[in-house]
Amino acid sequence: MDDALWALVEPLLPQWPERSPGPRPVDDRLCLQDILFVLCTGITWQQLPLELRFGSGQTCWRRLGRWHEAGVSNRASDAAGQVERG
Repeated sequence: MDDALWALVEPLLPQWPERSPGPRPVDDRLCLQDILFVLCTGITWQQLPLELRFGSGQTCWRRLGRWHEAGVSNRASDAAGQVERG
């Protein structure tokens, strides 16, 4: 994902809580790249190659769910419409 696209997407994502339990989360940008890879190739989350170094399929699947619950897809759609209208 290039820097210009990331600059549009990053502000739409929810922040992680300061005191989140468990290990440090996978970087959002890397996780999004994995999510897009799965959606574009049609592979299952379990088939996601760890060699891509973006995180496990389960991690990315959970992150997608977290973003969905936070309304990221709606905000992204609104932002895309604004970019399109110029």
